[in-house]
Amino acid sequence: MFQSILVPVDIAHRPPRRRALPVAVDLAEKYGGRLHLMTVIPDYGMSVVGSFFPADQAEKAMQSAADELKALAAEYVPPAMLAGTEVRRGNVYREILAAADASGCDAIVMTAHRPEMKDYLIGPNAARVVRHATQFVLVVR
Repeated sequence: MFQSILVPVDIAHRPPRRRALPVAVDLAEKYGGRLHLMTVIPDYGMSVVGSFFPADQAEKAMQSAADELKALAAEYVPPAMLAGTEVRRGNVYREILAAADASGCDAIVMTAHRPEMKDYLIGPNAARVVRHATQFVLVVR
């Protein structure tokens, strides 16, 4: 049923990410699927904001995120189950949707954190992924 599962990870929030990974690993084991782990480095928005950071800040952030994502994969995902890791930069929910489509995933397993009442108990990025994804989406609380 789930041959390819995308697991978006917010590397800045350690406890929530650990809840989604075991669920994704369990689904992959059950259905013989493989996991794609990814994270998104938000962009600076306006170019004037980026001018306050060192010129190589974006590259360092991307490399640091890639290293942390690979370490996370090594800790939680059996090597034969790992389809790959990817770091993207941009709008979080749009990049999650684009990664799911580009890698041909049929499911997305993610956490929702930092909810506020206005978000109706689900984070804004998770809510947007649920609304716009063409894939099955499992939100782990």
